[in-house]
Amino acid sequence: MAEVLVLGAGMVGVAAALELQTRGHAVVLVDRRGPGEETSFGNAGFVQGEAVEPYAMPRDLRTLAAYAVGRTNDLVYDPSALPRLAPVLWRYFRNSAPARHRRISAVYAQLVQRALADHAPLIEAAGQEPHVRRTGYLQIWRDVRGAEAAAAETVRLIREYDVTVTALDGTAVAAAEPALKRPVAGGLLWGDCWTSDDPGALTVAYAELFTRRGGTVLRGDATSLARAGAGWQVDTASGPVGAAQAVIALGPWAPDLLARLGWRVAMLWKRGYHGHFAAPVRLQRPLIDADAGVVLSPMRRGLRIATGAALVARDAPSDPGQLLRGACAASELVEIGTRIAEPQWFGHRPCLPDMLPLVGAVPGEPGLWVDFGHGHQGFTLGPTTARLLADAMAGARTELLAALAPAARPEVMRVA
Repeated sequence: MAEVLVLGAGMVGVAAALELQTRGHAVVLVDRRGPGEETSFGNAGFVQGEAVEPYAMPRDLRTLAAYAVGRTNDLVYDPSALPRLAPVLWRYFRNSAPARHRRISAVYAQLVQRALADHAPLIEAAGQEPHVRRTGYLQIWRDVRGAEAAAAETVRLIREYDVTVTALDGTAVAAAEPALKRPVAGGLLWGDCWTSDDPGALTVAYAELFTRRGGTVLRGDATSLARAGAGWQVDTASGPVGAAQAVIALGPWAPDLLARLGWRVAMLWKRGYHGHFAAPVRLQRPLIDADAGVVLSPMRRGLRIATGAALVARDAPSDPGQLLRGACAASELVEIGTRIAEPQWFGHRPCLPDMLPLVGAVPGEPGLWVDFGHGHQGFTLGPTTARLLADAMAGARTELLAALAPAARPEVMRVA
């Protein structure tokens, strides 16, 4: 019998399994698919030590009006999904008020600022150094007003968090990225960000490190988790597997399992799409086209173009219009080449209305723990919340752990 079941083999779950193994636990990692085949597969590959504040919902009328009438591409929505999403969106909006967002960011920054250091030993041990760039990324604006506003905001971020970022004018942007084929108004060169050329493969490499160290990975149905005596049991392809403790690290699917166990989780799913292109040029570093709402990341498969957020029902059919519009706009800046034939991928960012991941014990359920809700930063924060989870399971009590725990956040997770 294992000591711990970890449900979910994305970056968050794999990192949790690795950390608990390091602390001496016998761990079984369970997922319906292989490691790194869901959201961790398709993201832009950023490990963001500079992303010290979570994405707040805009509150100015101009931006909200632009979203409402579909004038932007960084966020799109399905009107038919809004009634279901409205309660969570409203809480997200309230928590995006400046004073609340500052309080949330004070907690969030403590996670992000250690993310690179927490990934570093895993990257080395997994033999992934050749596939991780430490060159940061370039964020650009086509209009002067957007570039100037972004540059002004970095003054505060440098003062409050000591982030590494340099504001560039159009000439400096062109020098930093020779592949650009037209002038832009300006940009920001962000440091303290590492990027993977295949985020799914990095997650798989971490999982292989886990198995080399004696861990077990099984295909199984996480929704079958149930009490078994004093512990927990889940059905797998190898039969029922039990453990004294279980960790729910299922990202966007965590609310489904917790609902079966009598808990209601307020979650907003931000869908993202990607596509690969046979670009004839290679970017110096990943590029964010702020106006088009897309990220261009050099990957092993080609140039990956990844979208911003689509607010749709989690089970809504694929609609790659946001990706196609973004790719068209990006082609004005860079020769992206032809689209590489592949199934259309999309994934869901599991966003909670207070913008913090849920990490800690489930109240009233001995031996049951959670580690999910990382929003846009599961790939970044997986190893960091893994360490915090392991601390909590070892009995640690800190202000940071208290801030992330379900017991302190009834707005996010409560008894149904």
